Amino acid sequence: MAFTARILLLGSGELGKEFTISAKRLGCYVIACDSYAGAPAMQVADEAEIFPMLDGDRLRAAIHHHVPDFIVPEVEAIRTETLGEAESGGFAVVPSARATIMTMNRDRIRDLAAVELGLRTSRFAFAETLEEVIDAARHTGLPCVLKPVMSSSGKGQSTVSSEDALETAWTYAVANMRGDRARVIVEEYVDFDYEITLLTVRTRSGVLFCPPIGHRQERGDYQESWQPVAMAAETLRQAETMAAAVVNNLGGYGIFGVEFFVRGKEVIFSELSPRPHDTGMVTLISQNLSEFDLHARAVLGLPIPAITLLAPSASAVILADRDAEGFSISGLADALALGGRGGEVDIRIFGKPATRPYRRMAVALATGADTDAARKLAAEAAAKVKISYS
Repeated sequence: MAFTARILLLGSGELGKEFTISAKRLGCYVIACDSYAGAPAMQVADEAEIFPMLDGDRLRAAIHHHVPDFIVPEVEAIRTETLGEAESGGFAVVPSARATIMTMNRDRIRDLAAVELGLRTSRFAFAETLEEVIDAARHTGLPCVLKPVMSSSGKGQSTVSSEDALETAWTYAVANMRGDRARVIVEEYVDFDYEITLLTVRTRSGVLFCPPIGHRQERGDYQESWQPVAMAAETLRQAETMAAAVVNNLGGYGIFGVEFFVRGKEVIFSELSPRPHDTGMVTLISQNLSEFDLHARAVLGLPIPAITLLAPSASAVILADRDAEGFSISGLADALALGGRGGEVDIRIFGKPATRPYRRMAVALATGADTDAARKLAAEAAAKVKISYS
């Protein structure tokens, strides 16, 4: 059988699973890689490789064994120098090796945005010891937010209100970081009106934007998202201009999740991921092309005639509450039965082989007459889905 492209997917969680489905629909052959067997994307891919993404030798071996047309990272913690070496050797890294290197570490992308591009960000400083953390907090002021420079989904993140709490926050950040660099970013706490993810698609024909996505976090991790967010036209233009500046600097093709704080008419750059974003799972029900479809098309160089919002929509996560390998998920019928009561409802179960506290196991999706109605319906559907442990 002829395939349109061979894709080596690095990281095989729920986002990778949806991307694999989108890529398979376009005729791709996908090799899903992750550190554990049975990861979600492995369940729908053509082949699987099991190794830590930070193992440069294993990563290099997988690249040269499979000879992919595209290397597509799905996680932050990857041995990025190996990706740079692969790109120099003629392999295509999505969106580019430089983008993965710059965004894997919050220090590099923040320096790019604030220093090189001159974008508005919160005050910030980096630290590698507790003493440097204390100095950084005096620069940013209290309260402040302390995060590992390399982590995902808010892991290791704390909001600190007093200098006495900095040591605990530093210890927590180091314990929950990804990779092998004990380094944190300390940044000004921004009292924002709301925050958005602006999904930004860099294609060979230019930069495209999805309608902005709002989201709510707990413990630094997304709990629900909704689309669209009501924004003044000029405020949205600011965000789009800033997002385009960053992704054009990073280069390559694919979708970027660009996060902003909005305070009044002021737009403040926060973070960027050069891949589908967890808050963008709402696009599985909200758009004609999901963020995963858009990523696949941009990677393959296929046209994207239009990005259309089908209806106000929302997503709500379904979390585990303990460590377990024996569990079952029930309540799907009750959740799906809510559909038709003012909106559509869908449930996506990720297929993760084990649970742990606060691990995302599934997501509820809903549409509504407006985003408030969609959020209410998604939350009701999520509450119907139960995880039982054995």
